[in-house]
Amino acid sequence: MAAAAPPPPPSEAHIFLPETTPPGDTLFTRIRLATAADVPHIHKLIHQMAVFERLTHLCEATPESLSATLFPPSAPPPFTSFTVLMLELSPAPFAPPAAADPHFTPILKPVHLDLPIDDSDRADFTSNAPDVLVHDVVIGGFVLFFPNYSTFLAKPGFYIEDIFVRECYRRKGLGRLLLTAVAAQAAKMGYGRVEWVVLDWNVNAIRFYEQMGAKILPEWRICRLTGDELQAFGRINLG
Repeated sequence: MAAAAPPPPPSEAHIFLPETTPPGDTLFTRIRLATAADVPHIHKLIHQMAVFERLTHLCEATPESLSATLFPPSAPPPFTSFTVLMLELSPAPFAPPAAADPHFTPILKPVHLDLPIDDSDRADFTSNAPDVLVHDVVIGGFVLFFPNYSTFLAKPGFYIEDIFVRECYRRKGLGRLLLTAVAAQAAKMGYGRVEWVVLDWNVNAIRFYEQMGAKILPEWRICRLTGDELQAFGRINLG
């Protein structure tokens, strides 16, 4: 009896690998000096911040008052008085600056996201920067700060009045970029420290600041004269 024919060689198996998970989106960021053209956006950001902090009853700023105080006709150089840095966001890389700014070189950094961001207010925050030629660049936040002085250190420093990132862009590392920009500028100028305040109920912000290396000083309290109490001093005769 003839031997049985050997079985046919196994055909090449087709191995189906799961599709690679998309790497997510890249958000291109730019931190630059604000100009008077940014005042409408600064005003809207301040209002959003007041809503978040539950302090809208204290918010009296208007675009006109912001323009007059932040960008007067003979404004001092940046970092010597009130300074505002704007956080811009784009789906495409920013072009390098056409000319060097003697005061501040814009900071360009890509941020990788797991998922795209749904910015329902993007139309209200389209950037007004003169070098932005497309409508996809939006304002994502800002930081406002000014010099102060430490007698203990015998050095100037920066006091951050406001740092704010719009809600849909939070927890993406953008607040860290803004804070880093101010701290890096302080270090570059030989300043002694950077200070700001945080609401005691904002535990997420407190944790974030501590992770950045900031020390929370619970033994200090803010003292403030404002409104009628301040104006009363203007009627005192000191002569």
